[in-house]
Amino acid sequence: MRSDGPYWFPAKRYGWGWGLPITWQGWAVLAGFFILLLAGILVEPPQHSPAGFVAYAVVLAVVLTGVCWWKGEPPRWRWGE
Repeated sequence: MRSDGPYWFPAKRYGWGWGLPITWQGWAVLAGFFILLLAGILVEPPQHSPAGFVAYAVVLAVVLTGVCWWKGEPPRWRWGE
């Protein structure tokens, strides 16, 4: 399902994927990702449970990728201009 309205994440100029956000909503999502990642470090330090922290980080990354897919330009390989 594609989003309506302006994209929050533009496509990268080279390669596949998305660049930095171009709207405040995109910046809020990215800030939330990093805040939740830091909270995970404080709540469950990676030194005590490396596998648990990696699983938590992977879930956050999957959610971030899902938001980028939903609110970003359609991904495809780009060679520049």
